[in-house]
Amino acid sequence: MGHVIVTGFVSMDGVITDPDGSGGTPFGGWAFRHGPETVGGDKFRLGDLMDTGVLLLGRNTWELFSRLWPNRTDDFSVKMNKMAKVVATHSLTDLSAFPNSSLMEGTLAEYVRSEPRTIAVTGSLSVIRALQADDLVDEYRLMTLPSIVGAGEKIFGPLDQPVHLKLASVVQAGAASLATYVRP
Repeated sequence: MGHVIVTGFVSMDGVITDPDGSGGTPFGGWAFRHGPETVGGDKFRLGDLMDTGVLLLGRNTWELFSRLWPNRTDDFSVKMNKMAKVVATHSLTDLSAFPNSSLMEGTLAEYVRSEPRTIAVTGSLSVIRALQADDLVDEYRLMTLPSIVGAGEKIFGPLDQPVHLKLASVVQAGAASLATYVRP
């Protein structure tokens, strides 16, 4: 099984939904208010993983990304377009809008357990929650922005028992901080 990394924008009160405002929620757009140096480029420090790993996305995030990335030509966008992408969906069949995308086969847990490459999960709360429920997340890279949103989904839902992680690093990224948490 590959290493599973969950990445995401998080508000100070733990909200992860609609950081860019594309969801049209009344509280959306909170992450992008802090400028391009905070949210642009390889903000989650994926680096070589973009060449060797796979990006696992749910349908909604894939649809958003398929409208956002393919027409961009900066260095990060070129790497994003070349990166292997697997989509966890039962409703999409045509993935030609976003290069190097394929449909996930089997269940999410089966796919993750059989994938030898490092898996990065971005957005896709339903995918994140399913991975959390099956205890399949090895690392979190959370970009915490200085916004208190007050409403929206949190990255962690209700738990049956506590989860304990180890802080591996914290770096400033524009107005935000990128904290990496790993299993001890």
